Amino acid sequence: MSEEGFTVTVYQNEYLPEGGQEVNAIVTVTSPETGPPEAQSRTDAAEVIIVDCSGSMGAPRTKIDHAKLATSGAIDAIRDGVEFAVIAGTSNAFPVYPASGSLVAANVHSKDEAKRAVAGLQARGGTAIGTWLSLARQLFLQSPAPIRHAILLTDGKNEHESAIDLEAAIAACEGVFSCDCRGVGADWVVAELRRVSTALLGTVDIVPDAEGLSAEFAAMMEKAMGKQVADVMLRIWTPQQATLKFVKQVSPAVDDLTDRRSQSGSLAGDYPTGAWGAGESRDYHICVQISPEAIQQEVLAARVSLMVGSEIAGQGLVRAVWTDDLQLSTRINQHVAHYVEQTDLAQNIQDGLAALQSGDEDTATSKLGRAVALAKQSGNEATAGLLAKVVDEDPATGTVTIKKKVAAEDAMALDTRSVITRPVKKQKDPLETA
Repeated sequence: MSEEGFTVTVYQNEYLPEGGQEVNAIVTVTSPETGPPEAQSRTDAAEVIIVDCSGSMGAPRTKIDHAKLATSGAIDAIRDGVEFAVIAGTSNAFPVYPASGSLVAANVHSKDEAKRAVAGLQARGGTAIGTWLSLARQLFLQSPAPIRHAILLTDGKNEHESAIDLEAAIAACEGVFSCDCRGVGADWVVAELRRVSTALLGTVDIVPDAEGLSAEFAAMMEKAMGKQVADVMLRIWTPQQATLKFVKQVSPAVDDLTDRRSQSGSLAGDYPTGAWGAGESRDYHICVQISPEAIQQEVLAARVSLMVGSEIAGQGLVRAVWTDDLQLSTRINQHVAHYVEQTDLAQNIQDGLAALQSGDEDTATSKLGRAVALAKQSGNEATAGLLAKVVDEDPATGTVTIKKKVAAEDAMALDTRSVITRPVKKQKDPLETA
């Protein structure tokens, strides 16, 4: 993929009423559809697979067996030339392959050796995820590869190190590699893995049954091997007297980037977006508070640039125009409205599940009831289906009640997937700007 050619499209109602100060816009960023031929055999990527080998992975034994099969399948999917390693995680972290604690280029020989090493894994010991991440970091720092990705699998809680140690390990790994996390079964903690995946620009999900690990690992590795541009930053410039209230990725999943700003000059800040694959599209919600101007005055509220290294790979403008035309100023842009709704849906689900876990059924019922309404209203059928496994809805009255018995796996699936949004139906907006 060329580092040029990202498209940036801004969807907004740029018209503000007299005295209006808040500008909202959805910024859609899309990478080029095709990459260069050399991407098929590139050596600018590194991959580490972290496999939980704690004692609980042996109960039942089929769990560790499926984890080994999934890891071997993922190794097969690594593109030749990509550096890789496998780590076993217990209360410590151990290099499985290469045993020397390094990375090795993928080829037929190294993949076969790695799979033989993985076949010998056994389940014993505890769980200390921070030590696993720290070893992955050490391995990645040996590689000049700009695209660095890890898969982390666990089936349990982080019981053999402190929360402070885990936080320190996560912080040290930020900016070094991205990490997709998967929990198998229902004895792990969503909040722990979400903390890892959020900080390391990855994803988190549940694999309810170990039999599903092979398909899940294959999908993650396929996506990882498709990444072709590393460390893309979203740079947002705002004028003096303006405040950038928040920056959120809202598609394909909700991820608040506001607190991840690194200053780039006096009026601009950079927000990490990680690596991108060919034809990948993501949506961001930008909210700017700006000083009001006179009627019919137009100002640039924000300039959004895609930065690949020091080069601008794409750019879009967010505008503000003050008007006394009520019809113009009160119009709600469909893209903004859609993603505000989707963000609200995710927040209600997470608040409702947190209340349910703490025993506050009244708050849980209220929040999850609101989530049911939002899922139906926005046409998010996937989330509606997940909610239906946790709550019951009276079809006549619309009243929502918590199911008498909620399977832990169903609650965890709802939690992990609550941030996945339904894309807005693309259609030309009369007030769209690009």
